[in-house]
Amino acid sequence: MSFRATVEKSLKMNNFSFLSFLCAFFFLTNTSVSQQFQLSPQAEISVLTIGQGDNLNDAFGHNAFRIKDRTIGLDVIYDYGRYDFNAPNFYLKFVQGKLNYLIGKRNFSDFLETYRYYDRTIEEQKLNLSPVQKQDLYNYLINNYKPENRKYLYDFFYDNCATKIRDVVNTATNNKVVYNALKNQDNKTFRDLIHEHVGHNTWGSFGIDIALGSLTDRVASKEEQMFLPRYIKKHFENASLNNEPLVKSSTTIYKSQTDTKYTSNLLFSPIVVTLLLAFLIIYITYRDYKNQRLTKWLDVALFIITGISGFVLLFLWFGTNHSVTGYNYNLLWAFPLNVFVIAQLSTKKTKKWFRGYLKFLLIMLCLMCLHWVIGVQVFALAFLPLLLALIVRYVYVLKQSVV
Repeated sequence: MSFRATVEKSLKMNNFSFLSFLCAFFFLTNTSVSQQFQLSPQAEISVLTIGQGDNLNDAFGHNAFRIKDRTIGLDVIYDYGRYDFNAPNFYLKFVQGKLNYLIGKRNFSDFLETYRYYDRTIEEQKLNLSPVQKQDLYNYLINNYKPENRKYLYDFFYDNCATKIRDVVNTATNNKVVYNALKNQDNKTFRDLIHEHVGHNTWGSFGIDIALGSLTDRVASKEEQMFLPRYIKKHFENASLNNEPLVKSSTTIYKSQTDTKYTSNLLFSPIVVTLLLAFLIIYITYRDYKNQRLTKWLDVALFIITGISGFVLLFLWFGTNHSVTGYNYNLLWAFPLNVFVIAQLSTKKTKKWFRGYLKFLLIMLCLMCLHWVIGVQVFALAFLPLLLALIVRYVYVLKQSVV
């Protein structure tokens, strides 16, 4: 055999060996990856419900999936609602409702340590899923966690950390889960459900009641109630799948030692503060009445505050993607045009149109009361003293206005 033939034969053998090596490498790699993502028959998938925290951001709790498979040494958490703090214009997008949130993943031990540190209850519900459904749910989470799929546009009522749990379970079971109505839970509005978590006399509740519009006072269906983590737990334990309970067992992994929840200091609570402000407004008005004068700085302050508040509410309605800040009848007291008529408050002789404007503001406040009474929109309970004080002040300013 010639030298050239020998070299060619050697090269062919080396190429064959190299190709064989590549095939074996890819086969082993794919097999390893496949085995890594393949759950054993003993795997368990649970829904975790985290109790309330002591600040507004944590007042509604949290939900997560736990994937546990001792056979392959797997115990991980997937949860939704993570912030992407590195997103450009983070705060502006957050206010506009255009901020992408993320799905997260971490080891269960780290997850447990975090919530034990913050002393928040962790409850676990093991789902009664078939091996195929477990694998489908796990595959969905793996795919969802990929960088290109990780982001989603957050919505407080319809696409949050709790509704994602419901939606993923529905997808993995081909929408076969039946959510049964809860006892004594009918006819609750979104606002009612929010107040269950933040109360009526907290600054969080006060701000929410001002920022969220009349759509919040619509009765939530049983599926819509699951925008709250606590209601994920309630509805899951009452749901069925293929005529079997969706949840096969429930346990408390960690119990809060202090019954942590979101509250406000009573002395500085909204009702106490607004009562004091209302008393101040009415007292100054009474003093003005006795002395037959107008305290200009008070009227200017009221018109500036109500006017700027109105522009903020208009921005939340028309300038953001938030679905629940529209149709907000707080604009009946927070009237944006107030900032443009302040000059009339400092003149000795007011225009005739300004007297008409004051009458218009009084009509708006009366309409607000009517909306409240007939249930078009529920307003912050703590705002009632200020509403009465505004009516008293506007009536007095109207009477003192000289054409």
